[in-house]
Amino acid sequence: MSATNATSQPLDQRVIHGWNPEDTQQWEREGKRIANRNLWISIPCLLLAFAVWMVWSVVVVNLPRVGFDYTTQQLFWLSSLPGLSGATLRIFYSFMVPIFGGRRWTAISTASLLIPAVGIGFAAQNPDTPFWIMALLAILCGFGGGNFASSMSNIAFFYPKAEKGTALGLNAGLGNLGVSTVQFVVPLVITMGVFGFLGGQPLTTEDGEQLWLQNAGFVWVPFLVIATVAAWFGMNDLANAKASFKEQSIIFQRKHNWIMCWLYLGTFGSFIGYSAGFPMLINSQFEGVDGTQFAFLGPLVGALIRPLGGWLSDKLGGAIVTFWNFVIMALAVFGVIWFLPAGVGDGSFWGFFAMFMLLFLTTGIGNGSTFRMIPVIFMTEHQRAAAGKGEAAEQQAVIDANKEGAAVLGFSSALAAYGAFFIPQSYGVSIALTGGVQGALWAFIVFYVTCIAITWWYYARPNAEVPC
Repeated sequence: MSATNATSQPLDQRVIHGWNPEDTQQWEREGKRIANRNLWISIPCLLLAFAVWMVWSVVVVNLPRVGFDYTTQQLFWLSSLPGLSGATLRIFYSFMVPIFGGRRWTAISTASLLIPAVGIGFAAQNPDTPFWIMALLAILCGFGGGNFASSMSNIAFFYPKAEKGTALGLNAGLGNLGVSTVQFVVPLVITMGVFGFLGGQPLTTEDGEQLWLQNAGFVWVPFLVIATVAAWFGMNDLANAKASFKEQSIIFQRKHNWIMCWLYLGTFGSFIGYSAGFPMLINSQFEGVDGTQFAFLGPLVGALIRPLGGWLSDKLGGAIVTFWNFVIMALAVFGVIWFLPAGVGDGSFWGFFAMFMLLFLTTGIGNGSTFRMIPVIFMTEHQRAAAGKGEAAEQQAVIDANKEGAAVLGFSSALAAYGAFFIPQSYGVSIALTGGVQGALWAFIVFYVTCIAITWWYYARPNAEVPC
């Protein structure tokens, strides 16, 4: 639908009434400017959320160096708890924007990240800090993982169907840069007294090096404060995006919600899971190679390419991009197997690394294309149901489709986030059962084949149920 009955009431208010991005006159007059402002405030908020979520991937490897006497199993739990809590919180965060409003919830959820950031800053200064406190802080870092679901559902409300892919790709792609940012920034800031006497004293490693491990938390505090203020005063709540949990829970009855959860598990679940397990996989498979030197590159590639996935999907269609993307992902995993030392070939780190970079690239493109598919699928379904029932029914269909599509964006991201826990776990299980990681990688290929078949059948083939 391309409505033309633009409202004469100014839109740029803290709570906007009458928002309709499909109204071309409203969109061109002031809608695009407002939507873009909300997007560009949302992006740094989401980047910081990912940084806090993934900060333990760097903190954990440094705890034993400065005297924290935790077992290997305890260190594993500290690295995996943020993934578990973040994924679980996403389920609830998926429904928060229509209940609280995008502006208010973005500000509240961004401010909540100050709790684990400040907590890590104090706890990391004392090697006698009990494990349970560190575990609690790791769980609280899951706030950052939860923010993705609400951020994406919020931005989805602001853009017309034709531009959702690009907008969601920018929000998620640049937001995902928080993963590579934390893995690049934290190793630098913990080597210096960034905050002077305010930041506390350093701890000394066995080889005499001084580390300000507390900076892994403190470094994000000023940026979180700025982002919270910007969200509160610069973003908008949309009155027609309001919905109770009961209204949104209709998505659990929608077949395409569960289908897209499966496909997004294949894209974002792969991205965040590979990001969490990449350094460990390198260290376990290639003797003499330090995986932490390469940890930030994969997430960097995946995050930067995600907007391209959304843009390509706006131009070519999300389903066809997703279909071919899963084909390449399956081939890339086969390439990883080939270049492993115990794989089909003789083993080559640089071949392995190149295949993983291709894999990260395709997870990023797939993240953008699947998230473009979701709002289009639900808009198509609702507009079909409202066809021929009059203008009022067609306008209501747009509102309902946006609400359901936003809820599915959040809920699918929640289930996919469990990849941060299960992919690294699958490597360990495969090694325990077979002595190598190949079993896990072959299982990933089988999974991607199911994604290829599902995408083709429901969305990409001629006469598909919902072409998109």
